[in-house]
Amino acid sequence: MRRARPGALPRGTAERALTSVEAGADFDEARDRSTDRKTETTIEAREVREAREVRAREQPVSKLWHITLSVSGVESPLKEVRRGLEQLAHDHPFLLTSRYANDHAEIRYWEEARDLHDAAAVALRLWGEHRQTAKLPPWEIVGLEVIDRETYHQRIAEGYGPPPAAPVGVHPY
Repeated sequence: MRRARPGALPRGTAERALTSVEAGADFDEARDRSTDRKTETTIEAREVREAREVRAREQPVSKLWHITLSVSGVESPLKEVRRGLEQLAHDHPFLLTSRYANDHAEIRYWEEARDLHDAAAVALRLWGEHRQTAKLPPWEIVGLEVIDRETYHQRIAEGYGPPPAAPVGVHPY
């Protein structure tokens, strides 16, 4: 038996923060299947199950979008551009690859969003929101391409479109 104050953590453990994660739509279905079949025949149980099914259908489904963001502006030292893009890659872990020169850069990554509008909105904020923290050059966004995963893979399979982002990281043009 452990002797401690009520609610105290065991010695040598750090305080842990608990977070809540919403269960998926299939969680309720699995629970329904595991309950006693006799109670499911009641009208109330059926109504509850139907309400859950309606909520599951109404929840937006997110998709993966391939983003190519092009930025350009006045010339900056290559070392500073590279350092800024490396910091951006550290701050934004889904960054696939960046190519850069002293007056422009291209950033490619995957974004999870409900639809194209949400993915584009997040992409258009990326450079501006990280400009100060990553010490990025004061360049403007000059191009944006947002395509769904299927289109991206179709382009690659057909031999056109951007090459796969195999060399993950920050590279000069």
